[in-house]
Amino acid sequence: MRLSDGPGVTVEVNIPARPERVWELVSDISTSPRFSPELQRTEWLEGATGPMIGAHFAGHNARPDGRRWQTVSRITEYAPLHRFAWAVLPDVATAPGDAFAHWHYELRPDGAGTVLVHGMRLGNLRTPVHAFVEAHPEQEEAVVDARLASLRNGIEAVLGGVAAHATRD
Repeated sequence: MRLSDGPGVTVEVNIPARPERVWELVSDISTSPRFSPELQRTEWLEGATGPMIGAHFAGHNARPDGRRWQTVSRITEYAPLHRFAWAVLPDVATAPGDAFAHWHYELRPDGAGTVLVHGMRLGNLRTPVHAFVEAHPEQEEAVVDARLASLRNGIEAVLGGVAAHATRD
């Protein structure tokens, strides 16, 4: 896959828990860092205390290679029990529509349980992957595929943690 293809990853799981319980977990920005290998912690910004469209939160990230960085996310969709989405930005002043990446959770009732979808796609702002690909264009597909595989592993870890936590109670 190439960067110009708008690459992304989406993973779906069935969780034998009520949608209300699953929603309680995925709409809490502190849930993902408990299970993610990359996202280490989150915090609300600008006086926000919970999710609502337009609210910002910081994400503190780290990779096994020692790279650390912080991002700002703006909530772009918030439909309780259905969809929670946010754009990853360099700062709170970034124009709407611009993003490093777009992330989302979607829920669908499924009998006594919930289908939970978690996914992301790269946005229009440049990331370190773009810079590397520009310097090494012959490696673009391998680099993009490796990053998507890493993101898929992280998404699967988060979904596994959410599922275990949702069914534990």
